[in-house]
Amino acid sequence: MNLSLKWLADYVDCGVSVKEFCAGMTMSGSKVETYETEGEVVKNVIVGKLVSITPHENSDHLQVCQVDVGGDSPIQIVTGAQNIVEGALVPVAMIGAELPGGVRIKKGKLRGVESNGMLCSLGELGLTKHDFPYAIEDGIFLIEEDCTVGQDIHEAIGLNDTSVEFEITSNRPDCLSVVGLAREAAVTFGKPLNLKAPEFHGSADNQSDSLSVSVENAALCPRYIAGKVKNVKIGPSPRWMRERLRASGVRPINNLVDITNYVMLEYGQPMHAFDQRYVKDGKIVVRNAKDGETITTLDGQERQLSPEMLIIADAEKPIAVAGVMGGDDSGIMDVSNTVIVESAYFEPVQVRRTAKKLGMRTDASARYEKGLDPDGCPRTLKRAMELVELLGAGEPVAEFIEGDNRTAEPGQIPFDPDWITRFLGTEISREDMVKTLEALEIHVDGDVCISPSFRIDLERPADIAEEVARIYGYNNIPSTVIRGVAEAQLTPQQQFLRKAEQTMVGLGYYGTLTYSFTSPKCFDRIGLPADSKLRQTITITKKDTGFALTTNMETVVTINPEYNDDAINAFEGSEHDFVQYVTAYYLRFVMESNAMVNYNMEKKCSELSFDFNNDGVYDESPIAGDADCNSVPYEINDIYWTMRQIAESGAYGAGSTYIPTAAGDIDGNGKVDTNDLFDITYECALRGAGLKK
Repeated sequence: MNLSLKWLADYVDCGVSVKEFCAGMTMSGSKVETYETEGEVVKNVIVGKLVSITPHENSDHLQVCQVDVGGDSPIQIVTGAQNIVEGALVPVAMIGAELPGGVRIKKGKLRGVESNGMLCSLGELGLTKHDFPYAIEDGIFLIEEDCTVGQDIHEAIGLNDTSVEFEITSNRPDCLSVVGLAREAAVTFGKPLNLKAPEFHGSADNQSDSLSVSVENAALCPRYIAGKVKNVKIGPSPRWMRERLRASGVRPINNLVDITNYVMLEYGQPMHAFDQRYVKDGKIVVRNAKDGETITTLDGQERQLSPEMLIIADAEKPIAVAGVMGGDDSGIMDVSNTVIVESAYFEPVQVRRTAKKLGMRTDASARYEKGLDPDGCPRTLKRAMELVELLGAGEPVAEFIEGDNRTAEPGQIPFDPDWITRFLGTEISREDMVKTLEALEIHVDGDVCISPSFRIDLERPADIAEEVARIYGYNNIPSTVIRGVAEAQLTPQQQFLRKAEQTMVGLGYYGTLTYSFTSPKCFDRIGLPADSKLRQTITITKKDTGFALTTNMETVVTINPEYNDDAINAFEGSEHDFVQYVTAYYLRFVMESNAMVNYNMEKKCSELSFDFNNDGVYDESPIAGDADCNSVPYEINDIYWTMRQIAESGAYGAGSTYIPTAAGDIDGNGKVDTNDLFDITYECALRGAGLKK
């Protein structure tokens, strides 16, 4: 949704800058994507008056112009345009001016004659004939607006509106309109909303003599209203309407079509106009399509209709696809004299299904499929007739023909301020809540909120709480701990792995995560028992392939030496049981001069010389912190052996039978745990830094 700030000012004076407006609207729930001011790329272009025009002495098509730009004397500009006349007002790009496309005007000569600027066309200003219908597209823009010589072009032709682009969520179709956003802005900035009911006079003709409305499927069309405009005068819309349509991203066409688009943007209600000459017998029939029926829509394509689609028909044929697009046969033309204007409420789901099936997504369908305000149909039709009178586009008939089959009652939602306070975690008084809700046109009657018909998103107490919260300000709600949710804590195994990983990183090693297919022989190399459940891995189904999906750290550390790369400063950790089992094995490898130590679990005792009395059982080291029993405590290898004992204890539920306990039990609690790992690592670090001996 693109919102013209000039248009918004008709309804509410926010009294803030554009940036403050965008920030405030975003914080109150209407998210702003971006904003753009018209003509930003047009700089140093002013209104000039052609004083004289003479032929160029060295060219048959060039002309030399003396142009009054409000200075002490006219400036000279050479142009090839043929539509200029003396006395005309024209846009003049002065020396140093900037135009769309990165064009910058410099002083120059054309065929030897000095030129001190450029006369601009519509295209050179980024405009089209739709913006100024009286102008031509292939010549200089001759300004017919009420402006003065030397005036900045933005002010002279109204090229100074700011368009704000909103991202409107699907549950807020009421905000797909100027009026809807004006309501939000008024409440957001605490300003009064200037919204008047449309009025028009109209003729006293009896509509029933020439126009009838019949709704055959009331479920899909609860409300349909038709009005008539006689003596239609097709022509261009006034400048103010064209400016607002242009700022909203809609191309002006003619006064009658522009009125329907204008009302759609203003109130969010799509409208459609039919040329009565092509409405057989003046009958409007809202019905489902028949098998085999087709319609040529306004885009010139023939559409195949099906019975589940709702259409607008006359006495014989379809003339529009309800809520999607009108038919080409009954469209408004320059010679149209009498026009029928519709304002209706169509069931949202069927509009969406029809649009998708026909491959037609229009501005109308995008609004209808989100759900509109059924109570708004007469208001929007009155507004259209009001504009017809204002623009002199025809003579509206005062009487409307209506088919009204509404059954829905105003939504009533329980209002409990105490619950809202607890729910939000705030201290907002009932009086402030009621003030906010009433400003949003949500009427509070005792302990019940009555939602307005245009707020189809309000269904339950949480919706009311949200309305209070967003206007109060989400940024004003204090942060609190979520109630009723247990705080997560790391398991002992997770704590160990975290400290192990942090230690390895601190020692200059790089953590790896290697998932790949590898041979199950790796289980044998690390001494994993044949009946271990850890051997139950994912296998490739091909017979006798013998590959398992598991960690492949061994492959990493084995293949690097083959490429003469001895600097394998890497480690791997995981919460998986298998990885816990082998973590210490691989950590040992990366700590031993990057050379693979090919020993199995059953031979560790003799190879590592921990069995001092040769009884096949490891002897405990008498030195605390000397986990590798080399009589030198607090070395890097001591960190490794402490890690290993913790890992094997986590994997098997008991301490390792190969690793001494007392030497690693720094805190003396009878076991080697993550606290001991921290103490050894910390002490080792201090000694490495020369802070301890």
